[in-house]
Amino acid sequence: MDLDPIVTKEIARRAPKVLLHDHLDGGLRASTVMELASEVGYRELPTTDADELAKWFTSGADRKSLELYLDGFRHTVAVMQTRDAIERIAAECAEDLAADGVVYAEVRMAPELLTDGGLSLDEAVTAMLDGFRQGSAERPITIGLIVTAMRQAAKSVEIAELAVRHRDAGVVGFDIAGPEAGYPPTRHLDAFHLIARENFHFTIHAGEGFGLPSIWEALQWCGAERLGHGVRIVDDITVRPDGRVALGRLASYVRDRRIPLEMCPTSNVHTGAAASIEEHPIDLLRRLRFRVTVNTDNRLMSGISLSSEFATLSRTFGIGLEDMEWLTLNAMKSAFWSFDGRLRIINEQIKPAYASLRAAQAAADLTTA
Repeated sequence: MDLDPIVTKEIARRAPKVLLHDHLDGGLRASTVMELASEVGYRELPTTDADELAKWFTSGADRKSLELYLDGFRHTVAVMQTRDAIERIAAECAEDLAADGVVYAEVRMAPELLTDGGLSLDEAVTAMLDGFRQGSAERPITIGLIVTAMRQAAKSVEIAELAVRHRDAGVVGFDIAGPEAGYPPTRHLDAFHLIARENFHFTIHAGEGFGLPSIWEALQWCGAERLGHGVRIVDDITVRPDGRVALGRLASYVRDRRIPLEMCPTSNVHTGAAASIEEHPIDLLRRLRFRVTVNTDNRLMSGISLSSEFATLSRTFGIGLEDMEWLTLNAMKSAFWSFDGRLRIINEQIKPAYASLRAAQAAADLTTA
């Protein structure tokens, strides 16, 4: 832990950030949900007030169960069934992330959930990519799409082929999401093998709603490059009464191989993967130098931004700008973007901005000394 002052939400917003785990259908503006529902005649929203709706999503998500957490998505997905709606939502996502100081983002979505209105899978992906391009234009953000398959469905090979088909247009990787219990990643081996044969990238939701077996399968059977959440890797770590820490073989493998953990602290508390922010293993894993990254998961559902997540971690664990930069560099190094592109963002956007912020903070300390 460094000795930097506490990082406030405003300081965190000014700092460049990298986001690897953010769901498009979990990050809509509440006002957009209201407007699109009115346009398509969707009448199942619990309120007609945007502020109340935002609160409803957050309170509904915070029920300590992944399955209950996912319940609110039926409303957001319901208004994402036309090309115009999808394009608008993707553009607003890019705008909101840029306004929050995110300089690189990988946003994920399951296109198989966007075809009820007659769109094809390819049309859904194209609409998202077009929206990202519109929203990021003239803004200091680079954004890519992770195409996700639902693990409880049987379309993962088709979705993997879809991801590969659009890889040169802005799709950066493949993922599976949905309830872990009862739907192990090995059910989708053919999809992962297809992605690997194409020299493409994939991450797997693992170690959120289920424990170490899910993580082990994702890594050792499926070959995941990153772990979506991975919070239950702490089950393979023992903190002894004298403070010494012992890592099991799986935890040691994850740390030794620098496998990125796409950690989403507030969301993990809401789904019950962690009892509280104070008890979340992210700080232990950071201090043990796992490849930890900080993410939002679902900004609307959890009522957060990436800046607010960092501010929460700073208040709770005392992390400062030096730690925040380390976590951000972890994420950028782990991104599915090209190597040259990652270096450019690191050297031109991330490192200079943190150096400037630290210098300003040091100057402020001198004036108040």
